[in-house]
Amino acid sequence: MRLFWKIQGSSFHAIISIMIYSVYVETSVISYLTGRPSRDLVVAAHQAITRQWWEERSGVFELFVSDITMEEAGQGAPDAASARLAVMGALPVLSTDEAAASVARRLVSAGLVPRTAVADALHIGVATTHGMDYLLTWNCKHLANALMRNRVVAFIESEGYACPVICTPEELQETQP
Repeated sequence: MRLFWKIQGSSFHAIISIMIYSVYVETSVISYLTGRPSRDLVVAAHQAITRQWWEERSGVFELFVSDITMEEAGQGAPDAASARLAVMGALPVLSTDEAAASVARRLVSAGLVPRTAVADALHIGVATTHGMDYLLTWNCKHLANALMRNRVVAFIESEGYACPVICTPEELQETQP
């Protein structure tokens, strides 16, 4: 989260604070955003929610991707990969540094992320070590999973980090009181 202050003159005449939350966008969100419409009803609904979120909500957050996201998005059919990479072109790219890789290794070693899903652990590691407020994903098997989420948060906090809120675009909507 970043805070911005407006200062007039040499005193705090008028102070305006605006909170801008940081969102790490995982590959599944980009894939649903750019993918051709699915005939699977659940996937089609996720695509629609993602497109709506991107159009209506993405502008109020500071969005980030990582080198892992870029690598994953560049795989597959060339036209689809090109569309995914084009969407991410303007977004800042976070690096998978040693701190992020270390968190990912420990998540896997602790059994919180399966050994077959190292990339998912890296997404958590990058979002965590770069201080993201949210990790946005449609990966409900290893990331936005209610059964795993509390254990991942407890583990990340035991490592001395603040865990980003791991959620889907559907969960990261503005609420009206």
